[in-house]
Amino acid sequence: MADDRSRHEVSGESDAGRVPGEIRSRLALALDMDDLVGARRLVSLLGPYFGTLKVGLELYSASGPDAVGGFADDGFDVFCDLKLHDIPTTVGRAARVVGSLGARWMTVHTMGGAAMVAAAVDGLAEGAAGAGLPTPGALGVTVLTSDETATGADLEARCEVAARNGCEGIICAAPDLPTTEPWADRLVRVVPGIRMPGSDPHDQSRVAGPGEALAAGADLLVIGRMVTAADDPVAAAEALVDSLLG
Repeated sequence: MADDRSRHEVSGESDAGRVPGEIRSRLALALDMDDLVGARRLVSLLGPYFGTLKVGLELYSASGPDAVGGFADDGFDVFCDLKLHDIPTTVGRAARVVGSLGARWMTVHTMGGAAMVAAAVDGLAEGAAGAGLPTPGALGVTVLTSDETATGADLEARCEVAARNGCEGIICAAPDLPTTEPWADRLVRVVPGIRMPGSDPHDQSRVAGPGEALAAGADLLVIGRMVTAADDPVAAAEALVDSLLG
């Protein structure tokens, strides 16, 4: 792993006494919904299995400060998944707001170029400094898990944009992990599109199993509908953890 600066270090067993900290710290629960009450209900069930909570665009738009600050106060690392992509000034100002909320990470599109990514990194630092909080890390989005058109050269160029402009990590699909290996010592690699074998990939075309992704070098797995849309989310989370323990 490129860096291990988790603000809320988890060691030993989780609060529920069921999940080893070294597994929980590598799992992020995707809260891709626009209802903070529903998100809190889900976290009350699944929090013991996940060290990080991903606040997606829907939840951030509905309840940004309350969601990010509240979950951070509860002891979770909060991954603010906004995929910012605009002119550098706008991105920098938006990042400054996120930096003031207590997030651990925020995503920014590397397709926006070096100046935009650097503005996001600077904005996060400014916002955190103003609020007296640790500086969040920027995660550069490389190629979406639904994108089958980007080339290996595109991926490499976007990794370089992230590395050269202050990102702490990147977002990449599991099949892209081998290509990103040259940056593994500099960038945390966060991998969405995780599915148990045989499960529905939904709208993501480039998916992988959790054990497969970790073995390929992923540092943090983003787990969404595989657990959150399951008939029994707790049982699905337990099956996920069991697959990694086995």
